[in-house]
Amino acid sequence: MRPFVVGLGRSGAGLHVASLLRAGAVGDTWFAGPPLALDPRPEAGARLDGVVRVDSPEHAASLSDPAATVVHLCTPPSRRVAVLGELAALGFTRVLVEKPLAADRAQLDRLDALRRRHDLHIEVVSHWLSARLTHELAELVDAGEWGLLRSVSFHQDKPRLLRGQSDDGHPSAFDVEIPHALGVVLRLAGPATVTRAGCQDLRTETASRPLMGGAWLTLRHEGGVVSELRSDLTAPIQRRSVRLRFADGEAVGHYPISERDDHARLTVTGREPAIFRDDALAAFLRDAYRNFATGRRVTYPVHHAVVRLLCEAKERAAIPTGSPSLEALS
Repeated sequence: MRPFVVGLGRSGAGLHVASLLRAGAVGDTWFAGPPLALDPRPEAGARLDGVVRVDSPEHAASLSDPAATVVHLCTPPSRRVAVLGELAALGFTRVLVEKPLAADRAQLDRLDALRRRHDLHIEVVSHWLSARLTHELAELVDAGEWGLLRSVSFHQDKPRLLRGQSDDGHPSAFDVEIPHALGVVLRLAGPATVTRAGCQDLRTETASRPLMGGAWLTLRHEGGVVSELRSDLTAPIQRRSVRLRFADGEAVGHYPISERDDHARLTVTGREPAIFRDDALAAFLRDAYRNFATGRRVTYPVHHAVVRLLCEAKERAAIPTGSPSLEALS
């Protein structure tokens, strides 16, 4: 199956295309042919080598059979439904979308309708679920060596001041980093409901942006575990850390902070710290293409649940859920 990357912003060009080209360079053959790439902005991905630029979805369909193509839809959630509808009308049915699946309930309902109408196979970028660190944490929970899991806490901090001031694709800080952690806590602790949530504005000496400074929420899982997720997008340092507290011990993990270094760290009570390679995006893409090839559709309900929790958190934080224009890519 041939990749078709739609949207050449940071995620499309910097993550998806880069991972595809790295895989091709080492002979990893879970995809076929050089990736197609589309973005209406001339400057987007202008320096990309190793891809075939197209100027429209119709152009892409003339170069690659839509039924044998995987679309990497790297547009913001607020602009996704219109683009997905155009692609589906051309016969593209295998679609890998950036997180979160949708930004509000109305978008999710429209996306669900498109999925049913065109029998779309949708996978959501959730590389933390494919990360070795997540698998190690899940094994700790399942083994029960330190007793029952009591709580999970995530901190996802990074300086996102310039991007946050101009970002018109993410309605709030809930849509930036929090979706990564939500999928993981659902894997570790099971179904949950939101008990508390809040969001803060981004403010600098010269600018401000409502709702883009950071977000937090607390979940209560059906088994009694409590999860706390926090994301500070004005932080001076970057971290992606998780702490699991058990009845008789704890585990602290650190996910790779960027594509520049793919190592994770795990410290568990009574053990020496472990540092290991964890190229989660590459692992996720292989898993997703395997699902597309075999027709295995098992991940959509998880991401549907993530969006429902995000919507619940936004409602508790009194965030408006109107959708901006769907006209342009990002």
